[in-house]
Amino acid sequence: MAKRPDVRAAGAVVTRKGGDVLLVHRPRYDDWSFPKGKLDRGEAVPVAAVREVLEETGLPIRLGPRLSSQRYPLGRTRMKVVHYWIGRVDGDDDVSGYAPNKEIDDVRWVSRAEAHTLLSYDHDRDTLVESEGQRKATQALIVLRHGKARSRKAWRQDDRLRPLLVAGMTQSRRLAPLLGAYGVSTILSSSSARCVQTVAPYSEASGWPLDTTDRLSEEDATAKRVVKVVDELVDSGESVVICTHRPILPTIFDALQIPDPKLDPGAMLVVHHRRARVVATEQWP
Repeated sequence: MAKRPDVRAAGAVVTRKGGDVLLVHRPRYDDWSFPKGKLDRGEAVPVAAVREVLEETGLPIRLGPRLSSQRYPLGRTRMKVVHYWIGRVDGDDDVSGYAPNKEIDDVRWVSRAEAHTLLSYDHDRDTLVESEGQRKATQALIVLRHGKARSRKAWRQDDRLRPLLVAGMTQSRRLAPLLGAYGVSTILSSSSARCVQTVAPYSEASGWPLDTTDRLSEEDATAKRVVKVVDELVDSGESVVICTHRPILPTIFDALQIPDPKLDPGAMLVVHHRRARVVATEQWP
């Protein structure tokens, strides 16, 4: 018999100022755990983590650094993999008005000491211990290479106007919820059409304005200009996305003092930082 694939799920260790963590109780299993759930078909893992926390607790969150994944038996023939992040609530963190249901009948903020006792599984306690090293809030700076575009050789007009292919437009739509998972509120793009088109769906879906600049375009970027842009965004205190071109990316990564991951078209590197110090990175897709 062929090996059945792992069941994939995602969730978050949601924390707040003071160190409290958010736990949920499932009446079906009579257990306490972190909010989590299975991925929907075609759903990106970080998007699933945010969605599941919202569905199980009523709280919208943004993701911080990624934690180690859990993998454990699910019945006799399958394994379950749960991907976790640090989560921070966007807005009010009050859960006193939570309405119990058949899946989750209690949601509580508890101290870390209480969580160690209340959690039902050793693997959750291990995740809690790991999360203690990420208690301080971070911001995300997302470096995004524009989606798949028309061939440069086949394009006869100004290269700044070269658009995305249909595949690139599909990438841009799929990127929108992924950027939302990290709470991006500042959108900065090269003024070239292919970059603007890559982040436009997120701007439209989120309502955050899309700003463009020649300083990130292939034609006008200089190392000095690019470094200044990166420094300004790091100092802003906001979660941001920078959409630009392959030749500009090495300068951005040098400014952040991290290795160049050689992003493919439509791929992004999430740089979690605090006080101008890089805490963690993760690459999607």
